Amino acid sequence: MILAFHKPFGVLSRFTADVGACRTLAEFAFPESVYPIGRLDADSEGFLLLSDEAKWNQLLLSPRHHVCKTYHVLVERVPSVEALADLSKGVLLDGRKTLPAQAKILEPQPEVPPRDPPVRVRKTVKDIWIELQIHEGKNRQVRRMTAAVGHPTLRLIRVAIGGLGIGGLAPGEWRVLEPAELRLLR
Repeated sequence: MILAFHKPFGVLSRFTADVGACRTLAEFAFPESVYPIGRLDADSEGFLLLSDEAKWNQLLLSPRHHVCKTYHVLVERVPSVEALADLSKGVLLDGRKTLPAQAKILEPQPEVPPRDPPVRVRKTVKDIWIELQIHEGKNRQVRRMTAAVGHPTLRLIRVAIGGLGIGGLAPGEWRVLEPAELRLLR
């Protein structure tokens, strides 16, 4: 069984909490024995898969399978063509270059529900949503990539894994995937 979940902001991608930590997956009444496939940081939102089948971890997380993960990223300032090209070619993080990605400004800009707490807004700096598709999943990779090209991430929402998108799931909602949807993940 695989579940699709829209992880809200401020929720850890695990079932147990540290003292004083953020909310966890335990509050969402998932079936017993499921666990997250990969993770999203507490300050990231969006599409998270959970399963009770270990095979999905290797299939979806290993860079050799090149499963695409798509993010909508609110960045500070409008990126230049050169900055988007740098993201697409891969950027240097900790002495290693990331795999090539796809990066573009989203047109039209997406309608996204407000977040609590809200993203800071500066009157003199325009923020813009970009789409970034990556094929690996290093720690805080998207945030580090946008920062490396001079555009810090203000909000990060994963919208798809492989050919499967988050669809109409509202933050905090989950559902069991249908067999046809499982084929999209392969």
